[in-house]
Amino acid sequence: MTGMGSSGRKGLFYFTAFCFALITLSLAIYPKAGLAAAQDGLAIFAEVVLPSLLPFFILSEILLGLGVVHFIGVFLEPLMRPVFNVPGIGAFALSMGLAAGYPMDAVITAKFRRLNLCTQIEGERLLAFTNTADPLFMFGAVAVGMFGYPELGVIIAITHYLAAFTVGFLFRFYGRNEDQPVGVEERTKGNLLARALGEMRKAHQEDARPLGQLLADAVKDSVTTLLMIGGFIVLFAVLYQVMAEMGVLRYILPVVEGGLKIVGLNPDLGSALVKGFFEIDIGTMAAAKTSGALADRLIVSAAVIAWSGLSVLGQVISVIHGTDLRIKPFIVARVVHALVAGFYTYLLLGMVNIPERLVPAAQTFTGGLVNRWTLSGKQLLIIIGLLIVAGLFMRFLSGYRLVYRDDQQEPQKGEAGESVSKKVRK
Repeated sequence: MTGMGSSGRKGLFYFTAFCFALITLSLAIYPKAGLAAAQDGLAIFAEVVLPSLLPFFILSEILLGLGVVHFIGVFLEPLMRPVFNVPGIGAFALSMGLAAGYPMDAVITAKFRRLNLCTQIEGERLLAFTNTADPLFMFGAVAVGMFGYPELGVIIAITHYLAAFTVGFLFRFYGRNEDQPVGVEERTKGNLLARALGEMRKAHQEDARPLGQLLADAVKDSVTTLLMIGGFIVLFAVLYQVMAEMGVLRYILPVVEGGLKIVGLNPDLGSALVKGFFEIDIGTMAAAKTSGALADRLIVSAAVIAWSGLSVLGQVISVIHGTDLRIKPFIVARVVHALVAGFYTYLLLGMVNIPERLVPAAQTFTGGLVNRWTLSGKQLLIIIGLLIVAGLFMRFLSGYRLVYRDDQQEPQKGEAGESVSKKVRK
C-alpha cells in the first residue's frame, strides 16, 4: 500500500510539472493572449478586490487582537455549536464571509486555527460553508450588470445562502469521530455577559500587543495576503486564456454539454460551466449572455457562483498554508454547494412566476467602493445582530426541558394538581 501511495504521489508530481511546463511554453507561444488576460486579472484585483477587501481584512485582524471576536463568540456558541458543530467564534467568519465575500472566510478561519481557537475538524467545517459570494456581486454585478434584471438578485442570493447553510448543516457530521473540541460544556454555562467580557479581556491579554503594533501588523499582514490573492487571480486568468488558445477546452466541452442534456438543461450553457470552473466572473457572464431559457441560465449561474472557480480555490489554498487545514473537504463542499444551489434555484423558479421576457433595466450598476463598503457594512451588522438574537434564543431554550411523570406515580410534595408534563429549569 505504501508503495502504491508513493507511486501515486510521484505520478501526480510528474503530471503537475508537465502541465506547468506546457503552460509556460504556451505562454511563450501566445504572448499577446497571456498579456491581455494578465491585464484583465490585474484590473479586477486593483479596481475591485484590493480596495473593497482591504478594510475588512485590517478590521478583522484588529478585532481579533482586541478580543472582540471572542466576546461575540460567547453569545453565538449556543447557536453555532448545535446547528453547525463549530465554536461560537465561527459566526464571525460566517458574517464576514457573507458581507465581504470570498476568501474573507478562509483568511479568518486560518487565523482561528493558528491561534488554536478551533480544532482542525472545526476549521474544515467552517471553510466548508462560510465560503460565499458578497451581496453586491450577486445583486449588482450579476443581476443588474450581467442579466440586466434587478429582480433576479433576490433569487440568486436566497438560493446561494440557503445552499451554504445546508452545506454547513451536512458538514456538522463531518469528522465527528476525529474531532475532540475542548471545553464545550464549560463555554455554555454561566452568565453570558460576564463570560463574554472575561473572554475578551483574556484574549487581549494573551495577544499582549500595544495598539500601535496591532495596527501595523494588521495592515502588513492584510496587504501581504491580498497581494498573494491578486497573484492567483492573474494566474488563473492567464491559465484559462492560454488553454482556450491551445484548443484544450474544445475536448472538454462536449462532455459538459452531454451532462447538461442528461439533467434537462440547455447544452449551449456548457461553455459557461467550463469558464466558470476556472473563474466565477467570466462563467456567470457567459451564462447570462447565452441564448435560451432564463431558468436554465439562472441554474447554471447559481452553480458557478457556489463553486466559485479554481481562482478562489487557489486563494483559499494560499491563505490556509501553514495550518493543518486540509483542502479536500473544502473541494467536496464546493461541489455539494454548487449542486444544492442549482437544485434550490430550480425549486424556487418552480414556485415563483418569472416572465421569460423581462424588460431589462437600465444598467446603472456601478461597483464603486462607497456602494460596496456601504452594502457590505450593513450586511455585516445585520447578520451579526440576527445571529446574536438567534444565539440568545437558543440559549433561552436550552435552559428548559420537558419532564414526564407516570400517572401511576404518587405526586411529590407540593405537586398535587400539576400537569403530567411540566417545564422546569435545568
